[in-house]
Order: sequence, then structure tokens, then C-alpha cells
Amino acid sequence: MFSFLQSRFWLVGLCFLFSGHLQAQESFRLGIAPHTSARVILEMYQPLRAHLEKALGMPVEVVTAPDFTEFAKRMLHQDYDLAVTTGHQARLAETDANYIPLLTYSAEFKALAFVAEKGSIKTAADLKDKPVLGLSPTSLVTLWGQHWMKKNGLNQTLRYVSASDSVANIVLEGQAAAGFTSMANYQSLPPEVQTQLRLLVVSEPLAGRVYVLNSSQLSRKAIIEAALQSFAQSEEGKAYFAKYKLKGYRKLLPKELSVMDPFAAETRQSLK
Repeated sequence: MFSFLQSRFWLVGLCFLFSGHLQAQESFRLGIAPHTSARVILEMYQPLRAHLEKALGMPVEVVTAPDFTEFAKRMLHQDYDLAVTTGHQARLAETDANYIPLLTYSAEFKALAFVAEKGSIKTAADLKDKPVLGLSPTSLVTLWGQHWMKKNGLNQTLRYVSASDSVANIVLEGQAAAGFTSMANYQSLPPEVQTQLRLLVVSEPLAGRVYVLNSSQLSRKAIIEAALQSFAQSEEGKAYFAKYKLKGYRKLLPKELSVMDPFAAETRQSLK
């Protein structure tokens, strides 16, 4: 059971996550795309937040947004000093807002569609005219999923929810036939949930979660890059990569982000 102080920590943390603009003092804003619930994001990035705070010698806030579309808007409005988001939004941040790509995770990023293990959906054709879930209109897994559906002659409009665990629950409750998410988020679902699901399709590797630095923080670039590398070598960092199956950091490959241009263009159009 949480103590009173622990409860206050979570309450304050969640307020920071959705505050968007509240700053009691100068702080460094680490923006995390809303790939899962705010509570999980706060917990997941707490070790990195603490490491960056020590390296920078200033407060570091972990902030997110209600959905990927709002996250992209805030990123393009320069709300984040360092953002972690999927490749298409990282590309958009680079081309439209002068963010500087730094690195990504070593683990492959793949999108997938899952269905209920005991359900009737066996092939893409079985989804015809049935409800399908995505995370938001501008998330990479949703955009990829829409392309996959179109290739398979599926024309229904997706429904959107805010987190992968919510997608899984809705599918298992029978309120949707399938849901799109990332492999990383699927693997983060509780084992007892995963055993009730079956993968219908898995994408080819895509540019996954990419760290992009606001150009206003260029003077801190060397410090931040060194801090990320030292975090990767720390016990806390190794535990973080192991827990979330991320395998560490790696440099971006040549043109790895530029191949995201079609998805970035769709996101740009959605923001108009």
C-alpha cells in the first residue's frame, strides 16, 4: 500500500504529465509520446529522468499529452526540450521544427494487430465491417495499420483509444475485433493478458522510438548525449532496457528517418 508521501509523488507526477505548460521554475522538459498510460510513462521514465537531472544540474520534468496528435502539436510548438517519439513524428520534428535526432533503441520496432485467441478472427478478411482499434490517428502503429487494412480491402474507420492496455482489454471484452499496437507495448502487457491474445499480423521493422533534441538546447547537446550513454551503462539503465526489452541505445542508420516521410506527411496533414 502506498504511503501518504508516495501517493503525493504520484499525484504531483501525473499533474506534471498533463500540465503541458506549468513550470514552477526553470526545468528541462522530457516529452514522451503517449504510447501507453500516463502512469506507466511516469514510472517507465523515472530512472532516466533522475539520471538527466543529475547530469544537467536542473529539474527534469517527464511530460506527455492525451494522444499522439496533441503530442505532435506540442512538439512542433517547441514544448519539449528532448522528445522521445516514433520515427515518423521524429522526422516531422526534424523537418518542421528543427529538432536534432540523437539515437534510438537497439530493439527492433514493429507494429502488429492482435485478436482474441478464442475469437473467430483468423485472417484479415474476417475483419470486414468489424470494429478495429488504433492508438490515435497520428500514431505510427495506427498509420501502418490503416495501410495494411487498405491493402486487404478493409475500409472501415478505426476507433481510437489512449493506451495499448486499453486496446487489449476492449478486444478481450469483445467490443472490438482487433487492435493495433507496437511489439514493445504488446510485450509489456501482463502475461495473463498476452496468453488470451493472438497476433494476426506483424509489420516489417520500422523506425521506432527516437530521441530528438530541441535546437534551443544545442549548447547542452554534448552533455545530454553523454548522459544518455552513461545511463545506458548504469545499473538503472541496464534494468530499464531489460524490463522493457529495448536492448540499449544505438545510432540512427543513414536515411532511417527519411524513409518515414510518407507517414510524416500524413501526420502533417492531420495537424492542419
